[in-house]
Amino acid sequence: MQIVTYYLVLKALHIAFMVTWFAGLFYLPRLFIYHAAATDQISLDRFVLMERRLFIIMSIGAVLTAIFGVLLLIANPALLNISWFQIKLALLLILITYHFRCLRRMKRLADGVEIASSRWLRLFNEIPTLFLLVIVFLAILKPN
Repeated sequence: MQIVTYYLVLKALHIAFMVTWFAGLFYLPRLFIYHAAATDQISLDRFVLMERRLFIIMSIGAVLTAIFGVLLLIANPALLNISWFQIKLALLLILITYHFRCLRRMKRLADGVEIASSRWLRLFNEIPTLFLLVIVFLAILKPN
């Protein structure tokens, strides 16, 4: 396999697992909204189970996104010297923090101690969309 083909395969896998990760980042906070509004025990138990399973899937997506991203960096370390890529990495670190905030919120909901309002949860739900847009625009436009 040629080096260019190898790089493109890594990039395709990086993007595919990024989509998996973001699907979870989009849907898990939406589940939090429904979970916070639920009142009966059957629904509460169902949301705990759904959130836990989704978090596992999105975490696998995040780890594989990172692995293929690191492999891409090993194949092309010059990216680390480019400003748009440095911004992308900074946004990625914030997004990883968001991922773990989802874990914390998930645990609080499971324990029945969540006190966030529905409005706040709806705003929290929109954060990944903003990050996705900025990261995709950075990767496609590659501004100086």
